[in-house]
Amino acid sequence: MDSKTTLNKNHVVATLGKPATEITKQDLIGYVISENIEMVNFMYPASDGRLKTLSFVINDPDYLDTILSQGERVDGSSLFEHIEPGNSDLYVMPRFSTAFRDPFAEIPTLTMLCAFFDKDGKRLANSPDNTLEKACRAFTDVTGLRFEAMGELEYYVIYPTEQLFPARDQKGYHESAPFVKTGDFRALCMSYIAATGGRIKYGHSEVGNFNLDGMTYEQNEIEFLPVEATSAADQLMLAKWVIRNLAYRNGLDVTFAPKITTGKAGSGLHVHMRFVDAEGRNVMLGSDGKLGNDALTAIAGMMDLARAVTAFGNTNPTAYFRLVPHQEAPTSICWGDRNRSVLVRVPLGWTTGGDMCAAVNRGSSATEGSGIGRQTVEIRSADGSANIYYLMAALAVACRHGWEMADPLGKAHETYVDVDIHRAENAARLSALDHLPSSCVESAGALEQARPVFEERGVFDCRLIDSVIGKLKAFDDVSLHERAKNDPELMKSLVETYFHV
Repeated sequence: MDSKTTLNKNHVVATLGKPATEITKQDLIGYVISENIEMVNFMYPASDGRLKTLSFVINDPDYLDTILSQGERVDGSSLFEHIEPGNSDLYVMPRFSTAFRDPFAEIPTLTMLCAFFDKDGKRLANSPDNTLEKACRAFTDVTGLRFEAMGELEYYVIYPTEQLFPARDQKGYHESAPFVKTGDFRALCMSYIAATGGRIKYGHSEVGNFNLDGMTYEQNEIEFLPVEATSAADQLMLAKWVIRNLAYRNGLDVTFAPKITTGKAGSGLHVHMRFVDAEGRNVMLGSDGKLGNDALTAIAGMMDLARAVTAFGNTNPTAYFRLVPHQEAPTSICWGDRNRSVLVRVPLGWTTGGDMCAAVNRGSSATEGSGIGRQTVEIRSADGSANIYYLMAALAVACRHGWEMADPLGKAHETYVDVDIHRAENAARLSALDHLPSSCVESAGALEQARPVFEERGVFDCRLIDSVIGKLKAFDDVSLHERAKNDPELMKSLVETYFHV
């Protein structure tokens, strides 16, 4: 039994007593037999950003060995818009490291995420999983570092308004029961997500809290721990699947939509990143305890490609209703320390040098080196409309781009701000900054202009880029925001259309 699996909430990992990355086919066959598993589910992300499911009844060990060894055929044209029906057959092959016991299935079921392969048995060039893997490999090839990430998943839980202990409008941040009503539901979600293999950092109630048409909208956030970017994307996909399923089973509604109504907090999908060397050390900080050149170089790349990244992180018209001033969502392309008005934020990183544990706990002290490795940088533009794998891949490309720019440290210097850029006295600084797109159409144009960088090293397939640009342009939303501001019915219709992003 590996000591690192003792507290693991994933039943497969805990039962096998080995890390998920070391699980083999024979391990899973043994697990199915010993745990009396009756069904196996394959799950995989499609271009709509949702997980799809293929279910198998396990009749005998030979059939189990066959599907674990060879996967199964699926219709790619029904999963991806950029695949022609005449050449659409694909293979899905389970990734054993993602195996978990389905927490919702009444029949004992083992579930795994899958990779896509084409008719020749090669990884599908433009699939979400392969695109992210290629982006991470290219990042490592250029930098010698590993790209790690973690997500902050924000969502609203909706239920009929209660009169007892009402929460204050837009004052729900870290509130406790009884002033928030869905804390137990969030805890249940966290427990189930952990059972699928998710490495959760914490959960809490968020700022957004309001009543509308007899319903209360209560915002929550679940944040994860940094892992390799491919695993980070898997965890976020499964987390959305878990939250929706639990809401359905508990008579609640949930939404990850970026904007529900004007004047209220929208929901983002903030992504933290860090870079790790071959020895597993976080290299975000220099010897002086401040951001090092590696982190600054990556920030420069994100500043240079920020407009194009929205094509993957903000994929429907309501996403751009969130990216407006004074809503704790970014609009200008800049970065700063602990500053929530910027696009890329450098959060606190446990570099004080003091022992806070000893200061408040008699006879205890911090473990030596316990704060090392916690520094990240956070991009705040993306939201729940993102295709998570493509978004993570785009961020890996953007960070790598910093190493390929002529003067990345100069770019980092010129885009740094240490003030609230939306205050009147900082108007001159604000006017000197570039801005994020204000519509899907504008985002498509930004990606079109930057596409050579995303296609470089074969990361993003050209057909995928064409598909993303075409889909964004088809929204034809250049003036939509202005029209919706003066037309409540139009805003309501848009929210309903994109409610379940």
